[in-house]
Amino acid sequence: MDAARVGPKAANLAALGHAGLPIPRGFCLSAEAYRMQVAALGLEACARDVFAAENSPQARRHALRMKLDLMDHPITPAVLEPLLAAWRKLVETSDTLPVVRSSALVEDRASSSFAGQFESFLGLEGDADFLTAVRSCWAALWSTRALRYMATHGVDPADTAMALIVQPLVAARASGGGLSRTADGGMLISATWGLGSSIAQGEVVPDRYVLSRSGILRGAEAGRKDHRVGCVHRQEPATEAVPQALVSAPCLDVAQVTWLGQLLRGAEDVLGMPVEIEWALDDGEFKLLQARPLHVEPAQAPDEIWLRHPGINGHPAGIGWGSGRACVVHCECELSRVATGDVLVTRVAGPALSHILPRVAGVVAERGGSTSHLASLARERGIPMVLGVLDATRRIPDGSLVAVDGVAGVVRWMQ
Repeated sequence: MDAARVGPKAANLAALGHAGLPIPRGFCLSAEAYRMQVAALGLEACARDVFAAENSPQARRHALRMKLDLMDHPITPAVLEPLLAAWRKLVETSDTLPVVRSSALVEDRASSSFAGQFESFLGLEGDADFLTAVRSCWAALWSTRALRYMATHGVDPADTAMALIVQPLVAARASGGGLSRTADGGMLISATWGLGSSIAQGEVVPDRYVLSRSGILRGAEAGRKDHRVGCVHRQEPATEAVPQALVSAPCLDVAQVTWLGQLLRGAEDVLGMPVEIEWALDDGEFKLLQARPLHVEPAQAPDEIWLRHPGINGHPAGIGWGSGRACVVHCECELSRVATGDVLVTRVAGPALSHILPRVAGVVAERGGSTSHLASLARERGIPMVLGVLDATRRIPDGSLVAVDGVAGVVRWMQ
């Protein structure tokens, strides 16, 4: 598939499938369909005015109009009729309810991953829900979060478009992510119970498996997986508590980790570069859900003075080393306290915090893992981040001087 028509996410997924790697079946709604809808609604001039007006009230009004009109108006018949035909055929031949995922033309590129900045809708039932999801994904191109991200990367939303991926939901027993290269030359796999949204959103501390480049398991660390997003046959996914016996139990055995390592290497070969993947395991069969370029940098040597101070370990995002004043935040309403050069210390580091990355020296979170969406965004910006740090908001004093090693996964502070 051509990334200029369906976006890099869909094009990369198709390339994996053509190479014989396991992916879910499905179809794409091209970026041209989005452009046809924008034209049918007479929104081309409004789209141009969003960045032309910069940060003025007029720009916000134009962006709001784009979002609301795309959300509220019917889909033009030229797009609607073939779209519904493809959707109904997929539903008839699927055992699980379908999903709609973004595949923007600016997404999953080497310089801009947009990880977690757009929308995905899982477990859709009926034509009305499906069409609402399509319009919502289109409208997400004009959300405040996406526009802020585009501005920092010099992207005008009027010059891009939103394609979509439509697939059956993989009813995952376990799922996670993987990095085909780490700073020390190995590979990394993360895993949790159920669907992968809890990892992507940084809501659990996943299992962590470290492999050599040849695929040999070098280390395994159990996570803290106290909840999961479950999938019941032809029902919408729901969050549920994990039985206590499974919270720290490994999601994968050695053979499964080894096989995932082979899939990681295969995805890297297909894309011709280091990759980050998302995967799901259903009834003993792995499926690759995504593969995007992975930014890798060598480790930086920390100042030796820090080695004399207490440290706690976590899951490294895999890039950078930095220090600053700890700003311990328990709620998003406190984010205004975070000053330029601070190290943000928080409980959950989800992709909604992406706007804070340009001004922090590092991020420490109690939950999350190396393949969360915010970890991807931190790698992209070179921001050191350590996740899954037990009781970080309690143990790290607010206002103390903190150092974050985003490669070794160590946080230290001066007492």
